[in-house]
Amino acid sequence: MPVSMSQSDLLQKSGKHMLMQPSGPLSGVRVLDLTQVLSGPFCTQILGDLGAEIIKVEPPSGDGTRKWGPPFLDGESAYFLSLNRNKQSIVIDLKKGKEASEVIKRMSEKCDVFIENFRPGVLRKLGLSYDEISKRNPRIVYCSISGYGQTGPLSRKPGYDLAAFAASGIMSLTGERSGPPVKAGVPVADIGAGMFAAIAICSMLSSKRVRDGKGCYIDISLYDSMISWLTFQAGSYFATGENPVALGSAHPIIAPYQAFKASDRFFILAVGNDAQWVRMCKSIQNEKLARDPRFLTNSDRITHREELESLLSKIFQTRRASYWLRVFDKAGVPCSPINTVEEALKSRHTSHRKLIFRLRHPKAGYIRCIATPIKLSCFDQEMMRIRRRPPLLGEHSREILLRFGFTKSEVTLLTKKFIVQ
Repeated sequence: MPVSMSQSDLLQKSGKHMLMQPSGPLSGVRVLDLTQVLSGPFCTQILGDLGAEIIKVEPPSGDGTRKWGPPFLDGESAYFLSLNRNKQSIVIDLKKGKEASEVIKRMSEKCDVFIENFRPGVLRKLGLSYDEISKRNPRIVYCSISGYGQTGPLSRKPGYDLAAFAASGIMSLTGERSGPPVKAGVPVADIGAGMFAAIAICSMLSSKRVRDGKGCYIDISLYDSMISWLTFQAGSYFATGENPVALGSAHPIIAPYQAFKASDRFFILAVGNDAQWVRMCKSIQNEKLARDPRFLTNSDRITHREELESLLSKIFQTRRASYWLRVFDKAGVPCSPINTVEEALKSRHTSHRKLIFRLRHPKAGYIRCIATPIKLSCFDQEMMRIRRRPPLLGEHSREILLRFGFTKSEVTLLTKKFIVQ
């Protein structure tokens, strides 16, 4: 896979964490990150890619995903490595009580953002709620990510991606018409909540309210994020009172817009309007189909969806997918192969867009990472994404405490009590 060696050359040869000059729109923003697993770490990785300084607080056992696998790279979880670049790790055992919580409070005084994804109520018991933190730092932007939100009848339930995906109704729309509901291939509830959290945090950091010294509490939930993703499916229900149903790869209100099987493999055909439909029919040398009264308009094609699908399936099975994709591309009809992950990551377009880069890790060796998809002309893209490799557990504990103003004697004492280097 093509990887720019200039990126690798920027890494220090010893494999220690790399610290480069701040770069990115969030340069100068400091984030105290108490999140684990996916939604929170995905959010803070976005913020880190954009230039923020991310201080990742972990329990002595580490972020739970450090143990998730296989695969592992010399004991390092590929899952953890994919979500935690551009961060520094400090271990603080919050189970040690008020003294440990006091360290977090002192650190929060010198941070712009505080983010956590504990179950609602947990941090309040530890004295680390928004009310407590904002007393120390009135301008703090405090973000909580949870399964179902901080209020409501489900708020105390443990929240996981699959549960929120199911509860939102989206799982009922996912899968084949006659088959069982299935989950998406990636954890969309976690990722969606992480993205909404990053949007909310960036919005507050740029607001006059925060600039005037007044902070804000942000309540993000996986459930809310997925409900918001219902968009036109919710609109359809509001308009008709009828439940949308699973249609496999097909679209509920556009046709043909789905996967079809060629003689060798599946591909996607996405005819978004009537003009594209006419061009598609011409490209497969079947202009008679374009004039068929059953299929003249998109509404007609939805009404006669099953007949259309049957007709097209028979045609497409006569040739290889590469032939149909070439024909449709030439005609300007939206289409795509259904790539495997390997095919997508090795594609020329992925390489051209510089979506993959390498970092050197002291244990895992050179690791490949997915770059931020955010491209900003006013910032160096290389510098935005490779300032730090994923940290070892507690790697920066002493360094962080000293940087936050703790004395050497305090650091020595705290390390003995509940901080692991």
